[in-house]
This record gives sequence, C-alpha cells and structure tokens, in this order.
Amino acid sequence: MKTPDDVAEMLRLRACGWGLKRIARELGCSHHTVKGYVAAGGVKPFKSPDRPQRLHGLEGWLRERFIRHRDNADVVRQDLLNEKGVTVSRRTLQRMVQPYRQALKAEALATTRFETPPGRQLQIDFGERLVEIGGTKVKAFVFVATLGHSRRLHVRAFRAEKQEHWFAGLESTFTTFSGVPEEVLMDNPRALVVRHDAVSRSVQFNDRLIAFSKHLGFRPRACAPYRARTKGKTENGVGYVKKNAIAGHSFASWDAFEAHLARWEREVANVRIHGTTGEAPIIRFARDEAHRLKPLGGRPSFGSLRELTRIVGNDCAIEIDTNSYSVPWRLIGERVAVTVAAGEVRIRHGVHQVAVHEQSKGRRLRIVDPIHLDGVAGRNGAVRRPEIAAAVQESSPPHSLLRPLAEYEAVIGGSF
Repeated sequence: MKTPDDVAEMLRLRACGWGLKRIARELGCSHHTVKGYVAAGGVKPFKSPDRPQRLHGLEGWLRERFIRHRDNADVVRQDLLNEKGVTVSRRTLQRMVQPYRQALKAEALATTRFETPPGRQLQIDFGERLVEIGGTKVKAFVFVATLGHSRRLHVRAFRAEKQEHWFAGLESTFTTFSGVPEEVLMDNPRALVVRHDAVSRSVQFNDRLIAFSKHLGFRPRACAPYRARTKGKTENGVGYVKKNAIAGHSFASWDAFEAHLARWEREVANVRIHGTTGEAPIIRFARDEAHRLKPLGGRPSFGSLRELTRIVGNDCAIEIDTNSYSVPWRLIGERVAVTVAAGEVRIRHGVHQVAVHEQSKGRRLRIVDPIHLDGVAGRNGAVRRPEIAAAVQESSPPHSLLRPLAEYEAVIGGSF
C-alpha cells in the first residue's frame, strides 16, 4: 500500500509525461504498482485475497460451543476436530470467535439494579483483611450484612470463616436489628451450600442451614453461580468496611478491634447519607423497615443444635434419645449423619438426605414413615408362602370340634 501523497505524485509525474518505470525508480517501488494506481486514477481500497474459509457455515455452532465452554477457544477447537473433522489453528479460531467473546464479556458485566421492599431481603458476605493487632499482622474475616431496602449495615469480625461464624454473624444481625427479614441472600459458600446447578438453578443447602433458617424464620437464597453481583449491596458493603473502617488503623487487641467496628457501624456507616437512597440508613430503617421485620419472639440461640452419627439397625431405624426413627431399609448397616434441630430429625447418607421426621417429645416411641419399609417382608403381618398358608388353613380343625379347656380340667379333677 502506498500513501495518498505517493499516489498523487505518481499521477502528477504521469501527467508530465513520465513513463511507468521511471516513476517507479523515482518512488522506489515496482512499475506494476505504479501501473495499478495510474489505471485506477487514485488510491485503491485494499482488497483481501478471496480465499475459501474453512469455518464458513459453522458460525452458529461455534457461538453455541464458545458460550458453553465459557470463553475457552482451545476446548472449542478440540470439539471442532472431534465432531466436524475440521483442523484449524488456535489463532484462526480465536479470530473467528472474537465477536462472541465481546458479547460474552458484555453479558457478564451487565447488571440490572433492583430495589427490594422493606423487610424483604438481607444480603450477607465475608471479606478478608490483614489487620495490625498488637503490632502483628493478623488475618481477620469480616462478616457484613446489609438490609436491601434501608442499606443498614451490621459488621462482625471473626478469626475464621466457618459455618458457625456464618450463623453467629446472622444471629448477631437479627439481635441488633430486633427482627428477621423474609429471606437471606448469599453467595455459594461451601459451609452453607452443598450443590448449586448453574443450568437448572437447583440449590441444595446444608442441613444445618435449613434447620437454622427454620429456627429463626427466614428463607435462604443463593446467587447464581459466577454472578455474585446479584448481591451487590453487600459486595459494596464489604469494600466499604475494608476501605473505611479498617484501612490505615491499628489496634492494641482483638477486643479493641471489635469495639472499633461496633462504634464505626453506629457512628459512621449507618448515619452517613447513602449515595443511592440519599438518606441515612438508620433513618430509612426506623421509618420504613423496622416494623416490617419479623420479631424474634424470644427464640433461644441455635446453639442447641446437635449433629450425631448412627448405624441403621435391622429394624430399619436409628435410635435417638430412646426413640427410634425409620430410615429406608436399603441402608441397613450403613452409617448415617443425623441433624437434630428446630424440632426436626434430618438423616442423610453421604450428601443425600434420606429421611426427615418430626422430633418426638415422648420416650421409647417408634416413628415410622411407611415409604421406608416398601419391599420389606412382614411389613403387613406374618410372612408365609401362599402354599404354606393354604395348608395351615386346611389342616385347622373346624371351630365346632374344639373343646374348651374347662372340660379337660373337670375330667382330671383340677386345673393345669
């Protein structure tokens, strides 16, 4: 390609009577190049060579596979070879799927803001931060809970991020707010979510979380996998706590750190003018949301929950506090995990929940779900093969031939 100035010079020299080869020597190019520009009368648009495209007609297939494999062009290239018999370089495929990559990126970044009604939703999350305590850097795990409507925050610091700390943070939040929202939105932490299918959106929560939510009266919800921004209020809250409450501070002890967070929450976070609502969270909470939360009603702490291990007996049941609870008979001899909380007995084998019973308040009772005994011999009475049962019935004497025992006693002159 020659510059527009070079092409203009070619045309000027040609108009002066110069030959093509002389112009080429003057401008340092091939006389064929000069000939082409002179024939075109100016700058020619670049035209790429018309080569056959090996991926022509596969655009729809490539887009579907590229989205399925989450932006992994090399896996798509392997599928292309295995299913279509087409071999291309990775760079060729990357150029082909570039428009799909941009669309996938835009889809991942697109977020719709929505406002929740008062008392509807609480969003929770944990954040990590190195904090200087007593002259030493300590990793602190900060629990942040944010009410969706008022944006009121509650913050707690822990030394780890285990299930017990999630529960402690939630109980502290409900006590501070003097009420419980309808639902609690979380990410997919292993301590709370056993499995979350990204396609079907089916969620299996941990048994203890289910018992905990029933005990306190809220509904747990999990964000879509890889979409933590759906709980953006608390995501922003975690960053706010790190940058405003913790950054640049040092503390003499852990107790001093906790006291600082409580004071910051009370005197800074909940009295500032929020950038989205234009109001202080504590004022918005008192006016709109406090009366919409479900009262705690004097519920005891969830600490009474018990987790046990039992082996299923031959009677298709396990024993807890002298009472027996049925389990599917195919698990006889297997070890099962038992969660006792909120008036329920939940039994699971591995990651699968196999039985749920209402906890009995009596003693030495047998609680049975008839479904657990389907297929068990003797479920509906004594077990006899049909031919044996018929023979027994035929050999039994008629009722009229049976003598009362009193007649035999009279003959022998006494009782047995």
